[in-house]
Amino acid sequence: MNLHDLSNHAHAGHIDELNLISMEGGIYLLEAQMDGRAHPLSDSRGATLHLRSVEHARDLLHELPKVPFNLVHAVVHDEMCGMPAGSQDCLKVPISLRSGW
Repeated sequence: MNLHDLSNHAHAGHIDELNLISMEGGIYLLEAQMDGRAHPLSDSRGATLHLRSVEHARDLLHELPKVPFNLVHAVVHDEMCGMPAGSQDCLKVPISLRSGW
């Protein structure tokens, strides 16, 4: 899913939540939960979209309607083994989609 698709789905009310996944090394990945499935966001070339911070994600998503937004910290052991995020217990914290809210 790219940003244009995400925007269309969000404005149509189809996005259940957005998860910003914090990976080791200061990389953040964004996924949209829709219809019980995770849809990772990709850039214009189709590669996984890598973000620098929570604020970078907020800047990118500023035109979206309000949807639940979570910061997810992956389990380091799972990351090192190449397991997908969420394969074990992880820390999932609701955060605001807008700065200062």
